[in-house]
Order: sequence, then C-alpha cells, then structure tokens
Amino acid sequence: MLNLFADPTFVVATAFFGFFALIIYLKVPGMIGKSLDSRAEKIKTEIEQAETICKEAQDLLSQYQKKQREAVKEAESIVKNAEDEAARMIEEGKNQLDGALQRREQVAEQRIKQAETAALDEIRDETAHIAVMATETILRSHLSTKQSTALINDAIDQLDKQLH
Repeated sequence: MLNLFADPTFVVATAFFGFFALIIYLKVPGMIGKSLDSRAEKIKTEIEQAETICKEAQDLLSQYQKKQREAVKEAESIVKNAEDEAARMIEEGKNQLDGALQRREQVAEQRIKQAETAALDEIRDETAHIAVMATETILRSHLSTKQSTALINDAIDQLDKQLH
C-alpha cells in the first residue's frame, strides 16, 4: 500500500477525486448555479429595463418628432399669415395713398377754380372800371353841361324808383 502513495498517478487521481468530493460536499456546484442563476436573472432584468427605456426613448422621439412637425406647420402658418397681413397692409396703404392723392387733386382743382373765378371777377371789375372811365371821358368830351345835368337828374329819378 505504500507503493500506492509513491506512485504519482495514484496521488494525483486521489487528490483529483478528493477535490471533487470536497467541492460536492461544500455544495459549490449549487452555489455556482445559484450565482449563475442570479447573474442571469440580473442580466434579464437589466435587458428588460433597457428594452423599457428604449421603448420610452422611442415614444419620446416620436412625440418630439410630432411636436417638431407641428412646430414647422405652425411656423409655416405664421409666415403665411405674416405674408398675407403684409400684402393686406400694402394694399391698404396703396388705397389710402390713392385716396389722399385724389383728395389733394380735388382740393387743387377747387383752388384753381376759385383762382379762375377770382381772376375773372377781377378782370370784370377792372373792365367795368375801365369802361366807366372811358365812358366818363367820352361823355365829358361830347356832352355839354346842360346835357350832363339832365342825365344826372334822370339817373337820380330812376335810382329813387329802383330803391323803393
């Protein structure tokens, strides 16, 4: 039997089987299995959490993309409204300018007509004044004092009749 302990193969085989017996006795395979199971469960939980987070991220991404599309539509609507308002304001400004120009033109025409009327009145007055002076000059040179006194008396009589 001593020879058996001297044989290295026997010692290695005995140590090998003893080691496995000790490992089984200490329930190392069960602990390794439990450790692997807990590690697998932990990894499974982390994967589920990652999938949940990924799904939430995709939902958030789709929400933000939807909000972005809505914001783009709203911005386009604002730009269109601003363009429409600017066009309306330009048209309104043109209409106001046309109205103001027409009013100024009418005022200018009225002033021209008034100036024409005033000029014609002045010309009539001046013409009448010249006619009276010419008549007076002609009458003085062609009428005698007696004829002149008779005309004045006749004019005074007619004036009295026209005033009453």
